[in-house]
Amino acid sequence: MSSKFLTPPFLKPGDTLGIVSTARKLTPTELQPALELFEQWGLKIKIGPHLHKEYHQFSGTDQERATDLQWMMEDPHVKAIYCARGGYGSVRVIDHIDWNFLKNKPKWVLGYSDVTALHNHIHTHLNMESIHAPMPLGFPENSAECLEDVRKTLFGELSEIQCDRHPFNHLGDTQGALTGGNLSVLYSLRGTPADIDVKGKILFIEDLDEYLYHIDRMMMNLQRGGWLDEIAGLIVGGMTDMNDNKVPFGKQAIEIIKEFTEGKDYPVAFGFPAGHVDDNRPLRFGVRVELKVREDQTLLTFPI
Repeated sequence: MSSKFLTPPFLKPGDTLGIVSTARKLTPTELQPALELFEQWGLKIKIGPHLHKEYHQFSGTDQERATDLQWMMEDPHVKAIYCARGGYGSVRVIDHIDWNFLKNKPKWVLGYSDVTALHNHIHTHLNMESIHAPMPLGFPENSAECLEDVRKTLFGELSEIQCDRHPFNHLGDTQGALTGGNLSVLYSLRGTPADIDVKGKILFIEDLDEYLYHIDRMMMNLQRGGWLDEIAGLIVGGMTDMNDNKVPFGKQAIEIIKEFTEGKDYPVAFGFPAGHVDDNRPLRFGVRVELKVREDQTLLTFPI
């Protein structure tokens, strides 16, 4: 497989953005603020027919959610597909999709958290870029700077993301294709067809609402499976709202990750503004980026 990932066409005013939910259900009211913002960006909106269906926790059955995603892939007017929310369920639609349509007519797929399952599949099987980005459901909580960066990414204008230094950082410069996503989802896909090859790439991880010992177990998996020796760099986003047992684990999530990366010869950036945080900046997965972890700041540079 080529190391060069296919870049879908960037959007322009007047293009159509498709909205689906491959995971949990949501109401039209919850989506309204995001739809208004997309219109301010000059985009037309197409809603998946089953977007507001309900099947237990999900936005319709597996087949209904897959049908919406397939429909958006095949619609020639839809230029990008945005997953409205996460939760759980994206992995359940992967095997119901004919991905050849997306491979032959590349389009951006956006989302994060549970949508990591789709990012992984696109990365491994289509050799195509996708965008790890905040979901429309959460737009009211996201920072204005974050949402402007989403617009810039979709329109091919975002060249870099900066963040403040972190005391746990491992300084250095590196380059490589960017990949990763939610740590729990990455862990769940290990050994499946949606697993990713991280060799020589820059890995991004984030997570939410996990027990601290789960973080340790997942990092142990990445270490014993070779990932932490194969990557060219590591970016650690939000490790948010973690849980502990009655008998404390003894370390916070970032301390656990720091322990697993000590002695590695590549840069490690902690505290990066992406993941389950209000300032959830978009990341282009698959594209070759440059990561500079300096004494005073971290800089992630994208080609445009």
